[in-house]
Amino acid sequence: MAAQLSNHTPGRKIFSSRFATIVVSIITVLWTIPTLGLFISSFRTGEDIYATGWWHVFVEPKFTLANYREVLFGGGSESLSDGILPYFINSVVITIPAVIFPLVLATMAAYCLAWVRFRGSDFLFFFIFALQVVPLQMSLVPILQLFTSGVHIGSVQVIPALGVAGKFAGIWLPHTMFALPLAIYLLHNFIASLPRELMEAAHVDGANHFKIFRMIVLPLSIPAIAAFAIFQFLWVWNDLLVALTFASGTQEIAPINVKLASLVGQYGSGWTSLTAGAFITIALPLVVFFSLQRYFVRGLLAGSVK
Repeated sequence: MAAQLSNHTPGRKIFSSRFATIVVSIITVLWTIPTLGLFISSFRTGEDIYATGWWHVFVEPKFTLANYREVLFGGGSESLSDGILPYFINSVVITIPAVIFPLVLATMAAYCLAWVRFRGSDFLFFFIFALQVVPLQMSLVPILQLFTSGVHIGSVQVIPALGVAGKFAGIWLPHTMFALPLAIYLLHNFIASLPRELMEAAHVDGANHFKIFRMIVLPLSIPAIAAFAIFQFLWVWNDLLVALTFASGTQEIAPINVKLASLVGQYGSGWTSLTAGAFITIALPLVVFFSLQRYFVRGLLAGSVK
């Protein structure tokens, strides 16, 4: 048996180190090349883009900031008359509450389901987890109807219209509802893996559930909270479907993705401005990811093993 293991060890070592490194490096390069080309194109004029490929800059470097100036502050085509800066601010206003609300609710719910035992808690947890199989597209129209006209059974109005369609709250609420099942599931697995002795010692010292949650669970759950915050931030920031549905065509609350969709223009002549707009859009998500990435893997894997 030992001889058999020793025969397999070199091959396993090659595939787990050198071969894996080469494969990952090749995939990374192939994945990065189109992004690099898009980034370089964002600093080139329209005439240069139409005349030569993006790789021509390595032979004849020539760059300009006109695309970014036009995209940020407006000018040029009709679709860029006001720039994307107001829409960038709208995306920030939409995304930050849409990340905070589900995190707060899911963290409290996960603690209750993990450490406050009551009849039906397991069934409730599995029911919440099962809600992830409901397609988001199926719930858009019913939720929009709830916001605009309420719920009726025949001629009887059961729930009045919430009146939040076309407002920021009308986008925060759907994002919060769609995020809660996954958030509760991830945070529950992490919080449930915390040492039972620590919880029992806190109870013996007279701490109630609120104090345990605030003084023990929250500080220890930072990796899981940060991991889900990255997921939720990227999902909300890059979302177009939910924003288009619940903004109800109101440009005052439209996120940056709605504006980017119109940058190309009717005949595709404005795609040069889209390159600059795309990199403005990914700037904030990159800052968030690299700020929290040290918690990312730890938060995802914690709770998977004891």
